[in-house]
Amino acid sequence: METIPVFPLSGLPTLRTLKYIMTRQFFRIGILCCILFHAGSPILSLAQAPTTRPLTIEPMTSIQGLAEWDWTQARTTFVPGTEPISITTMSRTRQLGSHGYYDIYESISNDHGRTWSAPRLIPSLSRHQDDDGYEVAAGDLWPTYHPATHKVIVTGKTFNFANGRQEDFLKEKVAYAVKSLQDGRWGPLKTMDMPSLDQSGASILAANAGCNQPFVLPGGDLLLPIRYQRTRDQRVYTSVIARCRFDGEQLVYVEHGTEHSIARDRGLYEPSVIAFKGRYYLTLRADHAAYVTRGQDGLHYDPVKEWRFDDGDLLGSYNTQQHWVHVGDQLYLVYTRLGADNDHVFRHRAPLFIARVDPERLVVIRKTERVLLPENHACLGNSGICRIGDLESWVTCGEVRVSYGKRKGEANKVLFSRMVAD
Repeated sequence: METIPVFPLSGLPTLRTLKYIMTRQFFRIGILCCILFHAGSPILSLAQAPTTRPLTIEPMTSIQGLAEWDWTQARTTFVPGTEPISITTMSRTRQLGSHGYYDIYESISNDHGRTWSAPRLIPSLSRHQDDDGYEVAAGDLWPTYHPATHKVIVTGKTFNFANGRQEDFLKEKVAYAVKSLQDGRWGPLKTMDMPSLDQSGASILAANAGCNQPFVLPGGDLLLPIRYQRTRDQRVYTSVIARCRFDGEQLVYVEHGTEHSIARDRGLYEPSVIAFKGRYYLTLRADHAAYVTRGQDGLHYDPVKEWRFDDGDLLGSYNTQQHWVHVGDQLYLVYTRLGADNDHVFRHRAPLFIARVDPERLVVIRKTERVLLPENHACLGNSGICRIGDLESWVTCGEVRVSYGKRKGEANKVLFSRMVAD
């Protein structure tokens, strides 16, 4: 609701300003009367009328990177209670090259994101050498608070390097770890078993949940988005939503639903899911575009279609992830796209945008698009969403490829932005 300005005596408004304010108020009253009494029809009362809350976006305190390493794949979860805390996990990553992931760190805020603790190594999630000689790093993690067990679970994938250098994609697995909120300790890196075959009879190979936004069902089960390959020689991904059971220690696959892919490039991958007003929504990454679909039960979905604006134009998000935000009784999409004076940015991965979604038409409403994190000569494609409550969510994003551009020599940052429905 808009408040009428109150002016101090030292700054009285001009006559023009007063006329403007009064005109706006009388105009609104007139419109309201027309709505209420048009054609003598009964109309919803003011309390019942649907409203769209405006969204306030404000930057938060960032976490500084290191001189020789970047913080990447940073994401946050919120633990409510009498002493609420926010937990951000991040990967210590080489500044140059691709997938130079090493150890996992965490940073804690006890004051609603105003300050963050110095990132602390999680020893159980350090890069290590496996029995087969491969170096294994946990990565692309997404932390989630699990109310039923009062634990935090991170889900993601394993990165596997022969001789510590050569990445082997076929050895990827769905990875997870659990944090006890009683003593603050993290358990070991674990992997979740998957079926050997999918519904088509094809193999399920290199399954992982990296960068994927899960959803916790009211009963405690997780809807975990997963991607996998069907053949060893083609890195073409199929994406599904798996229902998983979590008892506070073990994450167990139960079933999965519709299998989504496309016959080009690397298929569909990095899926993210959310529930909104009794239905479920799924967004997926492709090399050339971004895709969306909707379902009724969280597992089974309609055929996918490319993301578009409400005017019919393609969204322009490609080769990176998108995520969901549910705040203020509205559904939003967080994404990057081309066509934003950002041709100098790798894969157009900045700025980071947010816009409202029409859940019936499955389109992004162009006029609602806002910049969530501005472009500053770094990629912002690997973000995460943290739901604080019905009226507030945060986005977390570690800057990537700072060392390649005009900011070469600077340390990267983990950026945060708060979204509040007024």
